[in-house]
Amino acid sequence: MTDVYDADKRSAVMRQVKGSGTGPERTLRRLLTRLGARYRLNRKDLPGSPDIVLPGRRLAIFAHGCFWHGHDCARGARVPKTNRDYWLAKVGRNRARDAAAAEALSGSGWRVEVIWECEMKDEAALADRLAALLEAAPQKT
Repeated sequence: MTDVYDADKRSAVMRQVKGSGTGPERTLRRLLTRLGARYRLNRKDLPGSPDIVLPGRRLAIFAHGCFWHGHDCARGARVPKTNRDYWLAKVGRNRARDAAAAEALSGSGWRVEVIWECEMKDEAALADRLAALLEAAPQKT
């Protein structure tokens, strides 16, 4: 099956795919702000450049898109019909990179949390989860 878009249109569509400042990240930031948490965004000095970092709590949060990071939900399990081998390899590399970053952060004394895009549909449950994370990770003195 060929692509439904021509090359120029496909290029324009793919340019719109963002790496940071995504909708799920903005949802997380809004909920964390509502809970009174102070955070930093995309710390490049930490492995994996976590989307949200709470330095005083040694907590790193990654907001993962289900498709791009291979979640086991319906959206994450979907593999495009065209160029299937490329997409399977791409998601596999993303998962390996995510695991290496989480291991490096944990080894440095950081707590690592992954919030999946599909989990953001229930904002009340997500807010409860974030509140529990903030409570469980006391401020360092």
